[in-house]
Amino acid sequence: MPAEAGRWEFIMEDCQVTRMPLIGDMAPAFHAVTTQGEINFPQDYYGRWVILFSHPAYFTPVCTTEFMTFASMINEFKALGTELVGLSIDSVYSHIAWLRKIRELSWKDIKHVDVTFPLIADITMEIANRYGMMHPSYSGTQTVRAVFLIDPESKIRAILYYPASTGRNMQEIKRMIIALQKADCEKIATPANWMPCDDVILPPPGTCGAAMDRVERVNEKMYCLDWFLCFEQSNCTSCDTENEPEGLSYPSAYSARSRINYRRK
Repeated sequence: MPAEAGRWEFIMEDCQVTRMPLIGDMAPAFHAVTTQGEINFPQDYYGRWVILFSHPAYFTPVCTTEFMTFASMINEFKALGTELVGLSIDSVYSHIAWLRKIRELSWKDIKHVDVTFPLIADITMEIANRYGMMHPSYSGTQTVRAVFLIDPESKIRAILYYPASTGRNMQEIKRMIIALQKADCEKIATPANWMPCDDVILPPPGTCGAAMDRVERVNEKMYCLDWFLCFEQSNCTSCDTENEPEGLSYPSAYSARSRINYRRK
């Protein structure tokens, strides 16, 4: 074997190349120290949805508004059977100091909020690297704003990335959780700009006969724009509300928005 080839083989054996998890993969497991104690992830959250998200650093302005917003919505996420878990590469003591400061702040209609969900102290960057939260071209010492939506079977269902300058849209994250849960429950899909209680898309038929039957079928709740694009009028079903705690309307973030029906006039 040529000397140069042997040198590269040694380098490749010495390095551990980790592929970031993708949609459909099982969430990589880890043990972590957090502001709420130690956790074993995702085992401790089995049976619940999880929003695992990273933020660049503590005591930074955009991150502060994000944490205030997430904390203010915690009951809305719990109503959807969903837990929040944050992460950055700072120490747990830095996290605690920052969360205590957040409690003193007021912004928009959010005042003196307690951040009660766990915030992971990933000083070694092991978890951040395992989840692809470190982007070397951006920074070697800070994570990007990554979001992983993980289902009750510990499978990754959605991944979002935001740059440091752009705060996340928490209502969009909540909308995605609701859409994924509805798709699982009712075996449907959601169209562009779908919001809770809008009409939903039925799975396209798989045979010519089923396609003909689909467009000819008379159904007060179903209508088709073509054989492959059929909608079902959606009401808020038991699947939408089974995790709703008493006193919290569903969906609380969209209570003033009426259902959209796409049926052609």
